[in-house]
Amino acid sequence: MNIAFYAPLKPPDHPNPSGDRRLARLFVDALRMADHRVTLASRFRTWDGLGNVQRQMRLARIGKRIAARLVRRIEQLPRQEVPDIWFTYHLYHKAPDWLGPYVTAKVGIPYVIAEASFAPKQAGGPWDTGHRAVKDALSRADAVLLLNPDDAECLARLLPEGQRLAQFPPFLDVDGFLHGSPSDRPSARLGMGLPLDEICLVAVGMMRVGDKLDSYRLLGEGLRKVLNLPWRLLVVGDGVARRQVEEALAPLGAERVRFLGRLGGIRLAEVLRASDIMVWPAINEAFGMALLEGQAASLPVVAGDSRGVRAVVSHGRTGLLTAPGNAAQFADAVRALIEDPVRRRALGEAAHAQVVARHDLKRASRSLDRILVQIAHQARG
Repeated sequence: MNIAFYAPLKPPDHPNPSGDRRLARLFVDALRMADHRVTLASRFRTWDGLGNVQRQMRLARIGKRIAARLVRRIEQLPRQEVPDIWFTYHLYHKAPDWLGPYVTAKVGIPYVIAEASFAPKQAGGPWDTGHRAVKDALSRADAVLLLNPDDAECLARLLPEGQRLAQFPPFLDVDGFLHGSPSDRPSARLGMGLPLDEICLVAVGMMRVGDKLDSYRLLGEGLRKVLNLPWRLLVVGDGVARRQVEEALAPLGAERVRFLGRLGGIRLAEVLRASDIMVWPAINEAFGMALLEGQAASLPVVAGDSRGVRAVVSHGRTGLLTAPGNAAQFADAVRALIEDPVRRRALGEAAHAQVVARHDLKRASRSLDRILVQIAHQARG
């Protein structure tokens, strides 16, 4: 099938990396793996982070003009090139979809949304324009793929009767990450010049003001409580708040912390292979792609139990989840895994197994294909 793909928050070819861009690319990969022809419908970004009503209205007007142009363009395509389905990834009140509802209604093709959130408390607030646009888009969608279970309650109340709301766990390409084990780690450590007699903690997160910086600050506060134990911290990430992150982690000591910058692919996999525990407070994290990557590399996770994190980390089975914002609990969980190598290894092995079983790209591709084929069949009927 021909799939028109659109990501209003950040297109998959955007130059700035993030978990959102990563998952957008993975959805494109999953669609292509199922032999669908994917075309990027538009790079139009609708994000407004400040609650500026005038900006939102301007984006709405631009979106309507772009949508009208897309309709005219589609109407001129040969039949075999016309999209069979419009697929929008990630919309919420700060980044609504001004294109998909209009185009699909005019062209007469199904409209599918993956990763949507709807917060009734935004009604009448600074993002009311985007909030109402999300409500309209969801009411028109033929199916909504739910990545974060925390969004289920609000979405279920909003969607019309009979509209499909499908659980769809976040996913990644497990083959892109080495299945590390304790026996592999000495060679990986030596390659990075790390001591063999200390536990390697790893934190992966963009360095930007807001929840990410707050997570780094809580990480520093928590790890200060376990300075009596032998560990090193590897930090993967970069961004405009790099200086503030360095300040937050400075009390841990320069000899304890190594900043590795922005990494991906094989280089990130090598760092994870050299590590023992992934640590991330995950303040207001939707689910955290990095947490999936760490578990794919057989690392147990210590994370804050915020929003959708429990959808990818099973407390007591693949890691330990602590109360959001509680540095003391976070420190206790880190201490527990540092001091118990048997439990640490068991959690890591279970983490890898769970990612393979529930969150692998190949599985997601098959599930996505089944959903889209059924929707297209219903539309033709």
